[in-house]
Amino acid sequence: MRAREIARGCLTGAAFGAALLLSSSAASAHHQMQLLPSESAWQYLGQTRPFDSQANWPRRGAIRGMTIGPIESSLHPGLGYGSDAYQRTLRETRRLGGTWVSLTPFGRVWDLKSTGVDPTFEAPFSENYVALQHAVEQAHAQGLRVMLVPHLWVESGGWRAEIDPEDDAGWERWQNSYGAFLLRWARLAEATHVDLLSLGVELRSWVTTTRAPSFSALISKVRAVYSGPLTYAANWDDVDQTVILGELDVIGVNAFFPLADKEGSDVRRLLQGARDVSTRIGELARAWSKPVVFTEIGYTTRTDPAIRPWEWPDSMKDVQINQAAQADAYAALIAPLIDEPWFAGYFVWRMYADPDDLSQEAEWGFNPRGKTAELVVRDAFNASWASDGSYEFAPALSTEAAESVGKY
Repeated sequence: MRAREIARGCLTGAAFGAALLLSSSAASAHHQMQLLPSESAWQYLGQTRPFDSQANWPRRGAIRGMTIGPIESSLHPGLGYGSDAYQRTLRETRRLGGTWVSLTPFGRVWDLKSTGVDPTFEAPFSENYVALQHAVEQAHAQGLRVMLVPHLWVESGGWRAEIDPEDDAGWERWQNSYGAFLLRWARLAEATHVDLLSLGVELRSWVTTTRAPSFSALISKVRAVYSGPLTYAANWDDVDQTVILGELDVIGVNAFFPLADKEGSDVRRLLQGARDVSTRIGELARAWSKPVVFTEIGYTTRTDPAIRPWEWPDSMKDVQINQAAQADAYAALIAPLIDEPWFAGYFVWRMYADPDDLSQEAEWGFNPRGKTAELVVRDAFNASWASDGSYEFAPALSTEAAESVGKY
């Protein structure tokens, strides 16, 4: 079976129960002791002040998260956040073993020269605000924790990381507008007891440049209205240059790392690429003594999705649909991370508020629902993770759930 093929390529010490063999190596325990961030970093997520009851969220288990996207079309009313359809997606997430959901309210910018954010997205902001409020409450009612991720949609099709209002006046207008957008959602996060708030997504031109001090000032404003932990979703290739990491409680990465550079790469090559990712991000976690969460992971349902996993499916043509390749990429990326105590977990990109709405993306898109990759996600969610808390290593990790996983 493919799961056994993956297992044979696994590093000693990787404990991915979903598709890989659990290791009983004593070296794994030693490895954990060397990489574990400081107790204070875990308990308070890097803060010098204690949070309320949310402070212990890492000790309640690693994040096994699913991103639930809004319905990105006004032609589908009544099926988005807060709806009965959304409740079904929450139930599916729980049945998979998920413990968290990521909700992504969008604001619109016209192009990469824009100096402002329009908070309207498919419906008036006031309606979206109420829907998000209900969505958070519904998730909590089902025992799921919530990360809220205010997101940006660029109408022209450009990438938000390249937004550049050009001159100082333009940047000042942009910073003020984005700040107002973010603070609106921060207030909702506080009112609904959101468990983790992201300050933004892939804002490279801002947080990796000399413009970063203005973002730091915005962080202070957010902390004045939201008392929970903060992250920021850095892109995989610029997180090392993101200068605001010291001001976060948990480092966030949109983890669309390429795991191979040649078409037809086998599972062993994907695993090696994933081990390289784990090494690199482990060094980042140690340097900042903070846990790391992958705010997004995902692969499209096509051949060789791990070469350029960030490529958006809508523009692809003549795609060869390949569920096994998508599943292999998921399993390979997750495999080296489950034994890493600094790894706080991940959010799968993504399912939708209406689980049956197939109009949101092509069949070869990211959504793992109903595909082989969904079984890999389920198996990984139900495995034992090093960051779940304190427990014995070696044979004690071999639970019934872990022994039967990966048998798709």
